[in-house]
Amino acid sequence: MNFDSHDRKRLVGVAVFLSLLFCSLVVRFYQIQIIENEKWTQAALSQHQYVATEPFMRGSFYSNTSIKKGHPEEEQPFVIDVPKFHLFIDPDSIPPAAKQEMASELSRLLQRPLEQVADQFEKKSRSRKIAGWLDRKNREEIETWWKSYAAQKKIVKNALFFTSDYKRSYPFGSMLGTVLHTVQEEKDPQTGQPIPTGGLELLYHPYLKGKPGKRLIIRTPRRPIDAGTVLEVPENGADVYLTINHYLQAIAETELAKGVKASHAKGGWAVMLDPYNGEILALAQTPSFDPAQYTKYFNDPKLAELTHVKAVTDCFEPGSIFKPLTMAICMKANEELVKRGQKPIFSPQEKVPTANGNFPGRTIPLKDGRVHSFLNLELAVQKSSNVYMARMVQRLVDTLGVDWYRNALTQTFGFGQKTHVELPAESGGLVPTPGKVHPNGKLEWSLGTPYTLSIGYNILVNSLQLVRAYAILANGGFAVQPHLVRKVVKTLPDGEQKTIVDNTHYRATQQILSRQITETIIRAMKYATKEGGTSKRADIYGYTEAGKSGTAEKIVNGQYSKQQNISSFVGIAPAKNPRFVLLVSIDEPEIKYIPGVGKRQLGGASAGPVFREISTKALQYLGVAPDDPYGYPYGDPRRDPKRADWFKEVTALKELYEQWNR
Repeated sequence: MNFDSHDRKRLVGVAVFLSLLFCSLVVRFYQIQIIENEKWTQAALSQHQYVATEPFMRGSFYSNTSIKKGHPEEEQPFVIDVPKFHLFIDPDSIPPAAKQEMASELSRLLQRPLEQVADQFEKKSRSRKIAGWLDRKNREEIETWWKSYAAQKKIVKNALFFTSDYKRSYPFGSMLGTVLHTVQEEKDPQTGQPIPTGGLELLYHPYLKGKPGKRLIIRTPRRPIDAGTVLEVPENGADVYLTINHYLQAIAETELAKGVKASHAKGGWAVMLDPYNGEILALAQTPSFDPAQYTKYFNDPKLAELTHVKAVTDCFEPGSIFKPLTMAICMKANEELVKRGQKPIFSPQEKVPTANGNFPGRTIPLKDGRVHSFLNLELAVQKSSNVYMARMVQRLVDTLGVDWYRNALTQTFGFGQKTHVELPAESGGLVPTPGKVHPNGKLEWSLGTPYTLSIGYNILVNSLQLVRAYAILANGGFAVQPHLVRKVVKTLPDGEQKTIVDNTHYRATQQILSRQITETIIRAMKYATKEGGTSKRADIYGYTEAGKSGTAEKIVNGQYSKQQNISSFVGIAPAKNPRFVLLVSIDEPEIKYIPGVGKRQLGGASAGPVFREISTKALQYLGVAPDDPYGYPYGDPRRDPKRADWFKEVTALKELYEQWNR
């Protein structure tokens, strides 16, 4: 066959074109296979597989079940992680004709608005979340419908799938909620960790948090979406064992709520502490915070206040519950003066004139509930005398000076300093400082300050500071560190348990008050709940106790209010070898006179009965045998006043009072 020149040119052109095309294909192949291999490999794999996050279990909080001597310690959780599921769809794998029908059925099963569900089906995505935090029953219902529907419509099984997760659950409901707090439902997008809302969840987050695992998931019509290869095993968080006992906490919360209701009060709180090892056995508050409904509280400014542990964050002027501590400081001053070879400022048995309430720097005299001509230490505590306390402090500052007095408040009892309990936002309170000026230009410490300090005013304290101070009296004078955590335990992958934090061996060892001082003060406080005392309604039937009531006026708009009080009772039970110190505070009890009881707003009338009920049930639970088996109220067949504890002492003190105050 002959080709003319024109044909040859055409053939050459075609050959060149094909050669160039082939070369371009080779170049493109090289670019895709070699240069852009990683990019296209990932693109291909994303169509068929992806790496899913394997959830971990956050650490739990456990009750102190070791508190009952001779009983086996059994784990009792306050909070646990329970399995939950998130529902996803793969919109790209669902035929358009089936989307509306699927959305309608899922809306019905999930009880969610149709528009909310249907909107996710229109997204251009391989993974859209339809619903979160479903339980196993929800999952089974949806899976049962989906298996049948997918087979009928010939839709790939993986077009609808679940992922696993864990959610906080509370076996005791809202109990201890303010202390524990919770974690938000939405996790940190960067770390995958839950976000604490406060409390112990926040402070112990570094221990509680775990490490997510990884699982390789294959996308095929035949392979379930939740199958795959575990690339990295998840690591669970450590568990926190608390000092709080669930039974004692339940008692405290129940009786506190009853007491607040009976007093028609705004609220209240209670703190129970072991005076020897500093373990907080109960920390109750009402109204309380329900962690399962945390969004309701944080979205309402009025409810947000309930998320604070008021015993730690809120300070107040303690009033008369401060008086036994004043007496302890005065007795410590006695010991200091004796060491210096000087005369003590007073004797506990001394007959002290108390009718005159005039003190330096005060334009208004101090007054007692009734005028007492003469009192000694025991009578002053029993009658809650303001004048006696101020008179003793006057002698103290005249002899040792105001700096010594202030140092005793801060260094002996730790007022003005945080207790460093394991809770966020603790307030350290305020002890006025001589020479220091308030922001308003007035001196913190004036000439009359020592006398108001002596009766629990001009000082701000939190409730845990007060309980710690009373623990020093209860344990014989030893400084004690209040704490909420006994130990933190991490379970390793091989099942071995490793203790990371261990406070179980802590005991108070530094003595800061002599035993003579503490025994004298406790003896005086025993009179407060007996005949002639201000807190008879705090008497624990069948047991001994030592305590003190107090009613402090709240400052409203810069002035002391006659209508708003914080009324408290703090006590030790039993009086000898005590098992706990307990403070009960009632916030703004109703101002009302109750026949046969007295003024409801007083600490002895509002907080005293709550102390009695909590203490009675707590001592019975702890297995403490009654040490006052004849000390029961009128009408009780067990009552025998002549054989009851402290009968002779109360009778003798009554006679002494009548002799001095005729």
